[in-house]
Amino acid sequence: MSLNSPIEPDAARPESVEPVTLSDRVNAVINPTADPSPDAAAATAAKSAEKTGMPQSRKQNSATFTQPETIGLFGSRKDSFSQRYHLTRRGKLKRLAQIAQIVNQFDIVHGLTPIKMRLMLEALGPTFVKVGQILSMRSEILPQSFCDELSKLRADADPMPYGTVLQVLEDEYGRPVDEIFEHIDATPLGSASLAQVHRAKLSTGEDVAVKVQRPGVRETMAQDVSIMRTIARIAAKTMRSEQVVDLSGVVEELWDTFESETDFLIETRNLAEFKRFCERYKYMDCPKPYPELCTEHVVVMDYVEGISVSHPDELIEAGYDLKEIGTKLVDNYATQVLDEGFFHADPHPGNIMVHGGQIVLLDLGMTGRLNAKTRSVLKDMIFAVAKQDSPALADGLLRFAGAEADPEDYPALLADLDVIVKEFGTVDLAELDIAAMLTALTQMAQRYGIEVPSTVTTVGRALVTLEGLLDEFIPDVNMIQIISDHIAASTSKKDFAKDEAKSLVIEGHQALHSLLSAANELKVASRMLTRGQLRVNMEMVGSQEPIHLLANMVNRLTMALIVVGLFIGSSIVYYAGIKPVIFGIPIVGFLGYVIAFILSVWIVFDIYFKGRSNKKR
Repeated sequence: MSLNSPIEPDAARPESVEPVTLSDRVNAVINPTADPSPDAAAATAAKSAEKTGMPQSRKQNSATFTQPETIGLFGSRKDSFSQRYHLTRRGKLKRLAQIAQIVNQFDIVHGLTPIKMRLMLEALGPTFVKVGQILSMRSEILPQSFCDELSKLRADADPMPYGTVLQVLEDEYGRPVDEIFEHIDATPLGSASLAQVHRAKLSTGEDVAVKVQRPGVRETMAQDVSIMRTIARIAAKTMRSEQVVDLSGVVEELWDTFESETDFLIETRNLAEFKRFCERYKYMDCPKPYPELCTEHVVVMDYVEGISVSHPDELIEAGYDLKEIGTKLVDNYATQVLDEGFFHADPHPGNIMVHGGQIVLLDLGMTGRLNAKTRSVLKDMIFAVAKQDSPALADGLLRFAGAEADPEDYPALLADLDVIVKEFGTVDLAELDIAAMLTALTQMAQRYGIEVPSTVTTVGRALVTLEGLLDEFIPDVNMIQIISDHIAASTSKKDFAKDEAKSLVIEGHQALHSLLSAANELKVASRMLTRGQLRVNMEMVGSQEPIHLLANMVNRLTMALIVVGLFIGSSIVYYAGIKPVIFGIPIVGFLGYVIAFILSVWIVFDIYFKGRSNKKR
């Protein structure tokens, strides 16, 4: 029964009900599997499925796996990661042995070529294919030749058998496939590591594309992630933290990506939202989803047949202007990122095509969202690059990464920022390497403990992907120039005045509170001063070297006094003639002379060698 359905009247209840004893009710709660009437429960589930329009199998799955929340003497019973995905130690060991065998086959000890690395990741399965896809966009980690080769992982994957596709559809819908689809092409349109797409025709006549997830792909990924977590924990214990990346954080971020990409209901919602966004632009579109036919493992959407932007010759033959396509694509992408805060996070050539005079974006499984503050900072940074305004770019980065983190060595941070903005903020826009600039900014922030938001990384990867697309297929389009023009055009004088007034109000409010806080602290300081409790902690910049030299001088003077004392004391002992003697000198005096001599030699050498090192500096 759905929320909007009317409540069934009492007349619909059975006329006679068998009496139920207290022991029966207790047993039903403690042992719910011991249901005396499973057929009745199944009939109820089927009736509910008919009312809601949801496939019966999905209703049964929901009834089967949804457990009531419980409490106990020692807290609630938690569903662990291993239980949720049916992971066992034996299975993990078997998978680990399989990974080791595949890695050994490719002989990574003696080095990997780009092709060998791609083939190895394909052999290791969908988890490592996805890792390779992420690495293909990270030129700061791998050489460009490896990134270019790993980018082929986007489309190349062995197709699923047609029978497996039909079986998945029947399992998802709980009824024969021919009741929903009039026809499904046996040859897939595309086959990726997570899913496969087939063209089909609904029984109602619509031409659609059906995206079917590979069976067990999430369980396989969960097992691989569980192994990665174990490795990350061992690495964190055996390696020094300052020399190692946060491997646990990387693994968790990877799993979050896997989990969202393998839930096709998320992609369905993204398609519906992006479809509404495209309604305002005649030149933009995306496939329309069919939510009533979409499940966690199946997406049904309109079939779009067009020309991929990776075939510029075909676009030119069809009468399209490549520069116009590139300009509109980048301008609309700027709208997605900077105005709407909801954008396509993987705009590679395979996900963009032109159909009927419209640019169509496919595969909305990976999307990103930005809040208003992040969008504002992004605008300022991009505008600063376009104007070659290095100080503004530096200020934007500090706001972007969260300058309130208060780095320990703030002057050094500003010095490093100055180097970066001088390197990238003064080049011509056509020569600006966005990938290198974003990489340098991110790595610099990490060195100073400034945590860059994950949305920033997502935007960076998307811009790098889009830049690569334009450089290869539409080289006449300057992405940064178009985005900066978009910012300038979308910000009218009235809006600018509003933003400035709002900014002044916020900054004035913060300044007033800071002034009141300073006055309160001054009151406390004056009270402590009158009571003699005030202590001043002062550091003189540049005073460390003189103080160090003064300390060395005092140490040498002290050692010299000790040497003089030893010589004088030993001489007194010598003239006193205290026995026993050695070489005609009392033993105590002899030891004093030896120690004084050694210390004298040490002082001379220390003065000599430190003097030479200071001259070299």
